[in-house]
Formats: sequence, C-alpha cells, structure tokens
Amino acid sequence: MGWTPGLQRAYTDLIKLRVADARAQLARENPNNGLTIWLANYAEMITLLVSDDESGYDRKSDLLQTRLERLETLPAESPWARMLQAEVRLHGAFVKLKFGREVSACWDIIKAYKLLAENARLHPTFLPQLKALGVLHILIGSVPENYTWVTRLIGLRGNVQQGLAELERARQDPVFRTEVEMVTLLIRSYILRFSDADAKQLSTLVGQNPDNLLLHFFGATIQMKNGQSDKALAFLETRPTGSAYLPMPIIENILGDIYLQKGDETESIRHYEQFLRQYRGQNFLKDTYYKLFLGHWLSGNRVVALPYLQKVRAVGRTVTESDKAAQKFAEAQGNRGLTPAQNVLMQARLATDGGFTDRALAVLAPYTEGRFSTLADRAEYQYRLGRIYQRRNTPELSLAPFRRAITLTDSAGAGLSFGATAALQLGYIHQQKGQRILARQFFEKALSYKKHEYKNSIDNKAKAALNQL
Repeated sequence: MGWTPGLQRAYTDLIKLRVADARAQLARENPNNGLTIWLANYAEMITLLVSDDESGYDRKSDLLQTRLERLETLPAESPWARMLQAEVRLHGAFVKLKFGREVSACWDIIKAYKLLAENARLHPTFLPQLKALGVLHILIGSVPENYTWVTRLIGLRGNVQQGLAELERARQDPVFRTEVEMVTLLIRSYILRFSDADAKQLSTLVGQNPDNLLLHFFGATIQMKNGQSDKALAFLETRPTGSAYLPMPIIENILGDIYLQKGDETESIRHYEQFLRQYRGQNFLKDTYYKLFLGHWLSGNRVVALPYLQKVRAVGRTVTESDKAAQKFAEAQGNRGLTPAQNVLMQARLATDGGFTDRALAVLAPYTEGRFSTLADRAEYQYRLGRIYQRRNTPELSLAPFRRAITLTDSAGAGLSFGATAALQLGYIHQQKGQRILARQFFEKALSYKKHEYKNSIDNKAKAALNQL
C-alpha cells in the first residue's frame, strides 16, 4: 500500500475537480491498494457535495459502506490504515451534514477523531494524518464553552493552536501541501481571523494553480466572506472551464450575489435564474429565491418581486445558515416586501458585505438613527455603520456604532443578530489593539446571545478567538 505515480495524478485531478480523469486513472490502479479505495471514495464525496444529489447518496450508501469495510481489513501496523478509514468517515460526515443528517454525521466525526488520535499515538511522525487531525482539533477548540462538557464526555480533546500547528506540519508533506494550504485558509476565513497576510497567500496560491477549479471556487468564497467581492469576481472570471471539470452550478449563485452587492440587479437576476436551471439539489433554494425577490424589489419591480417570497416558504430546506435566514425573512415579511427603511438598510448591507463601502456610505449618508422607527431597524443602522467604518480601515469610528447596536439589540429582546455580530467585531478590534480584557468581554458577550440565525458561526468564531487570547 502506498502512492504510485498514477495515484498521485488521480489525487491531483480530484482536488482540481477533474473527477472523470481521476476516475479513469483509478480504474488502471490496483483496486486493493488502500489509497485507490480512498481516492474512489474521495471522488464520490466531491461529486455528491458539488451536485447536492441526496438521492445519489442514498443509492450509493451501500457502496460507501463497502469501501469502509475494505479499508478496515488493511494491515493494522500500516500508518495509512486508520488514517484512510478516518478520512472516509469524514467524507461521509461532510455529505450527511449537507443533507441535514447531523446525528449520523456526528458519530462519523467522533469515530474519525478516535482513529486519528490512536494513529498519532502509534505513528507520531506520520504527516498525512495531521491534515484531518488539525482541522478536528481546531473545530473542537472552537466549540462554545457551554458545550465543551459534551466534547470531554465523548473523549474529544484539542484546541485551536494545536490544530494550526498540526496543519503547519502537514504542509511539509509534498503530496498534500496544496490541499492543506487551501483548508488552512478556509479555516482562517470561516472560523478564525483572516489577515492581510492570509489574503496575499490566497492570491498567490490561486495564481500558482490556474487549472484548479476548486481553488478558484474556494478562493472566491473566502474573498466574499471577507468583504472582497471584486477579488472574488476576478477569481471566478479566470477560473478554468470545460467538460473535464465537474459542473458547479453554485458558481452562478455566487456570481448573482456579487452583482447584487454591486447594485447590478439585472445581472444578478440572470445568474440566479441560471443557477436554478442547472441545480438539482435542495440547499440554497430558499436563499436564491430570497435574492431574486431582492433583485426585483430593489430594481423597482415590486409586483414581480413578491411571489418570490412565497417560493422561499415553499421550497428547499433549512440546513444552511443562508437558507435559515431567507426562511426567517420570508416568514417575518409575509407578502409585504421591504419598508422604505428596510430598503435603505438592505442596500447598505449588500454593498458593505461586498466591500463596496463608498456605495454603502453614500446610501446611509442622508440618514440618522432617528429616521428609523423600530428598535430592530435602529440596531441594524448602527451595526451597518460600524461595519462600513471597519471595512474602510477606520476601526476607531466603528466603536460607537457597534456599542450602540448592542444596546439597541439588548433593548429589543431575543432574535436579533446585530448585538452578537457587533460584539464579535468589537472583540476583534480590541484584540488587534492588544486590549485583551476588553476583547474577552466582547467575545463572551457575542456568545451570550440566544436564538439568532447566525448563532453557530458567531459562536464558533468567538470561541476560537477566546482560545487565542
């Protein structure tokens, strides 16, 4: 058991999303090599995640189980044996989470962790295992404080610094280096704090891999997550295309988001409609119809816009945070659409999210808090103002709006996310200034909010930041 030149080519093709080429190469390899079995499962996992085909998963679940059972017969003394079993279990967990099967996914993650921890004990110098183990340790270290008793009870141990150190060691493996760098940047963006140095590394990595569709896709999502939608658009416009690559309808959805943030509603609608024509899954449907509502409403086509709110309530599922937010909006609004105040705040939000802060500031310039009648709108106005200043690298100007957003959210009661998001950003600002006591107070404040639609991601980020203080 071990790498062959053909298996390395297959793996390289897989992480580029050239899945058909990878499968063709795997068909020429020894079917009893554990790496062949693992890569075949990797190809399946990627295809299911990209296509969002739940029925495909149900049809192939027996095959996936058979592969796992074959890996369990590998020689126990090999450092690859437990690692490959763990990775296949993680593949299964990712797919199950995508389809809302959280309990089964959690058991797979627990089993994968225990396999990797045992392997690390037996083979401490084996670098490939650190790719998954590092990620798991970061995730465990990001669990909110009130849930850490659960991780301890089921035997999960780890922290953010340990996980980052393991990923750094995993980068030394020449085969897995690109994947490890990509995973590390994703974690820094979605769980930790994405720095200017990380942004430079991302641009370099994407530039060095012009034929890697997966890197261009993840690079775009990272840039959008960090308010750099123009850079995200550049990554997508230079992405490799052609029949050799796995179709990715979700890219049309992302392009729709970028143009909506830019204020080009017509172009955004075109991309969302293209996504719906190509896509066969159930995730992101509520979010897409919600964005189609916004595109038509903000461009003045309000009669056309309102039926999309009905579609939000009727289609898809609420597994992703974006779908949950869309469902919550549709249920709250009914068939009313946006009030004039919400119209202004939405334009500011979209522009700020994309990093188009000149446009966002111009939208809010004619307004003060007093122009908004509800506590929710006032809290959002202050939060948006704070984010604009923060994105413009003037964090001192954002302190007062963020604090005011917290005060207004606390007065409004449960359900609003602006207090939690403002507290998180204040924590980051004070952390960067070296004010650890204040940073800790605000991260803990972010964790204190209950029942808002971004609670999972906010809590993960706040806990990860606390672990780094």
